[in-house]
This record gives sequence, structure tokens and C-alpha cells, in this order.
Amino acid sequence: MIVEVVGAVIRDAAGRLLTVRKRGTARFMLAGGKREAGEDDLSALARELREELGVRLVSAELLGRFEAPAANEPGATVRSSAYWVEIAGEIAIAAEIDELRWVDPTAPDVDLAPLLARHILPALSARPVSEVSEATPPGSH
Repeated sequence: MIVEVVGAVIRDAAGRLLTVRKRGTARFMLAGGKREAGEDDLSALARELREELGVRLVSAELLGRFEAPAANEPGATVRSSAYWVEIAGEIAIAAEIDELRWVDPTAPDVDLAPLLARHILPALSARPVSEVSEATPPGSH
């Protein structure tokens, strides 16, 4: 079974990557999720960011399309379209998100989903933080 998702690459001024842990799971992943009927990638990404983090999608640029064993669905494969995004608004946990963590992509200190660890983090290392839209971590104002 293939699970199609979209994911948001959000980094702060220090270059840390925003990761989320969904309710009932142990591994951290990018914010985002499955498309609903009739949604394209950016519509789904905008909806997921609004639902999960309470923020508005301002812009998005495709980082790449990646595939790996699903972290939370045994036997399934997740296929993700990951986007560098610029967001507006204060990040806050909502919907099915239990926890969020800003992690150093070169030395993450949390258990990551295979897709993030094996494919997205290596892709991030090829792009300097200065080229990436920044987000403000919660509580840093």
C-alpha cells in the first residue's frame, strides 16, 4: 500500500527544522499529511498547516518527492512531496499533533520517521539555510 502525503520544510533562523509527532505515534516527521479528494499538493499543504499548526501558507517550493517505509502504518510505503515553505502566523499545536520539536537537521535528537531521516534530511544538507524561509519558534517573541 502506498500512502501519498505532502510535507512542509520549515526552518528557523538557526537552521533548525520543525518536526511534529502526531497523537498515538512515537516518531517525529514534517508537518503535513494526506490530500483530501480533489486537492492538489499546495491546497492540501495549506489546509494541513492551518489545521495542525494554526499558520497560513505564504509560499512553497518543491524540495523533492521521496519514498520510504511508513513510520506509523506497518507494511505501507509513504510517498511524500516535500516543500520548502514560508508561513505566516504564530505556530501552535493543534488537530492531531501531540508535540513539536525544532531539531538540528545535522544531529537530530529525536526518533525520526524513516522518510525524514533517510531522504529529506540529506536533501536539506544540499541547501544553505540562508536560502530558506525562516519561521519564528513558539515563545521566542
